[in-house]
Amino acid sequence: MTAPVFVAEDLAAGPGGRYVLDGPEGRHAVSVKRLRAGEDVVLTDGAGRWAQCVVTDTEGKDRLIVHLGAVAEEPEESPRITVVQALPKGDRGELAVETMTETGVDRVVPWAASRCITQWKGDRGLKALAKWRATAREAGKQSRRVRFPEVTDVMTTKQVGALLATAELAAVLHEDRAYGSEPLATAELPASGEIVLVVGPEGGVSPEELTLFSESGAKAYRLGRSVLRTSTAGTAATALLLGRTGRWS
Repeated sequence: MTAPVFVAEDLAAGPGGRYVLDGPEGRHAVSVKRLRAGEDVVLTDGAGRWAQCVVTDTEGKDRLIVHLGAVAEEPEESPRITVVQALPKGDRGELAVETMTETGVDRVVPWAASRCITQWKGDRGLKALAKWRATAREAGKQSRRVRFPEVTDVMTTKQVGALLATAELAAVLHEDRAYGSEPLATAELPASGEIVLVVGPEGGVSPEELTLFSESGAKAYRLGRSVLRTSTAGTAATALLLGRTGRWS
């Protein structure tokens, strides 16, 4: 089994140095995972910098002392995969972020689509965004990632259109063949740059949104014969693309 991952805000100590992991991360390592001397752990800043470490001791219930290995930096993946996720109802947004993170998405963009029932406004919106970001962090640790996906601020339809215009491949997931949807499995993929996928709400992407996205250079694609929920479509599409681009090889 691979070593568990914990977030360390500062990896400035040199190789062979002593590092103390405390606070919530230290408590989780000591009291929940019950790590002991001699076990391996990975410390990361979540932005690509990481170090393989060995536990040397514990103090109390929330301090893990490790022998810090050499700090390395994992390069960004290419092509990068961004999923624009329409805001689902309830906790399905967190489910989508969790599974997309575990699968390997690089960026998640919350989208206030016109047919979204859920609306992020005021403090409620800030709390919801914080939950998405916390979910990405925890799922990144669970899946042994050292570069966690970015979760951006919520975007409007016009902002999503501007994002699509900069992508090497801009794809809107849509099951209706009347909109010219072709299989994502046969789409021509870029070797580098960014792929942006748009996942609509349960009510679907509106005709006006499809028109705006098309004007931004996006095309409609379908995943398969079945219609997935908004909380699972992004994960399935990400997995398909990771396999086709060779990032899973």
